[in-house]
Amino acid sequence: MSDLFKNLSKNIKEAGRIRRGEMAPSRTFTYDAVDVRKLRESVHVSQDTFARMIGVSAATLRNWEQGRRSPQGPARALLRVFEKDPKAVVGALT
Repeated sequence: MSDLFKNLSKNIKEAGRIRRGEMAPSRTFTYDAVDVRKLRESVHVSQDTFARMIGVSAATLRNWEQGRRSPQGPARALLRVFEKDPKAVVGALT
């Protein structure tokens, strides 16, 4: 058996133990929630307009604002940039 396969097998078994609660993960990641409504209101636009600006459906935006879902991946990254420099993002997206 190759070392790569042995290492992969060991990691899979470890993941199983973590999932079953038999072992704590070596590290965890937490992300602060993005206040999407606050961001949208800061540029004084409607939900529909903001959704079109950032390339998501109005329903998705409503879900984020109402806390039923949270932005993930590229949408989260865009909103984080928006938090830091809303004028730059609005300028780039309009």
